[in-house]
Amino acid sequence: MSAQPLRNPVVAIVGPTASGKSTLGIEVALRLNGEIINCDSVQVYQGIQIATAKVPLEERKGVLHHLIDFVPPEVNYTAGEWARKATETIEEIESRGHTPLLVGGTGFYLRALRRPLFPSPETDSSLRARLNKIREKQGPEHLHRLLARLDPPAAKLFYPRDWPRVQRAIEVYLQTGQSITRQKEIRPEPPESSRRLRILALNPPRNELYRRINERTEMHFATGLVEEVKGLLAAHVPADSNALGAHGYRRVVEYLRGQRDLPSAIEQTKLDVRHYAKRQLTWFRHEPEVEWFAGFGEEDTILGLVLKALGRS
Repeated sequence: MSAQPLRNPVVAIVGPTASGKSTLGIEVALRLNGEIINCDSVQVYQGIQIATAKVPLEERKGVLHHLIDFVPPEVNYTAGEWARKATETIEEIESRGHTPLLVGGTGFYLRALRRPLFPSPETDSSLRARLNKIREKQGPEHLHRLLARLDPPAAKLFYPRDWPRVQRAIEVYLQTGQSITRQKEIRPEPPESSRRLRILALNPPRNELYRRINERTEMHFATGLVEEVKGLLAAHVPADSNALGAHGYRRVVEYLRGQRDLPSAIEQTKLDVRHYAKRQLTWFRHEPEVEWFAGFGEEDTILGLVLKALGRS
């Protein structure tokens, strides 16, 4: 019997925020007859626009984008939900003879695709409300210390300020009596498409990346970020939702609550996003089989190197 031919890879273009992933993804998609699946945990939300760097429809050059702007902002969308939807979308794209490209910087989403999470309990709203009050009063680091006492293995998985995941790990432990790390023991089989994942990561010069982040943050505030958050809060989107807990939104909420002034909100947001970019790079360095490209996604040389790596030069 002849061996079955290898199926085409599923390409993922990842890297830190402001590194040009979206631009590169569109250019690669144009050359591969591809469609883009958003892999950013904030871009999934409707109404969360200014600080998310979503590519406007008129700038997508006709490339179809999936899993973007489809979740109401009051819903706390999970990595497991994204992974299941992404798997379905990959199958749909390939059924049309097109190439799926995952584009974004949320490493936890990609990990959930490669190593599916175990089904977690439904959110206990009263428990979440109590944990929210603790976080607001004592800070996210306090929640991380609480997790370290309850579930030390889980605490090692998350950064102290990564409060959505820290808080969820606490909820799972208090609701089930079991560590969220138990997913490693009962994790479902990964989908076939995840075994064909080709991860291409951008690693631009750090000083220039930070300069871009600072400039982009100032532009977001200058073009209506505060007004956008006011509108979301007026529409009863919870201030402690995942959407408004994102970088660029969290400090605006604090400003509107009178917890800091506007210059402080801007400068703290710059610092938050720079730290986030550093954590993204660290995350992808710990992921297996990542191919690195030292530059920004808008650079012609990087596009050429990526196409060459994919055998399309």
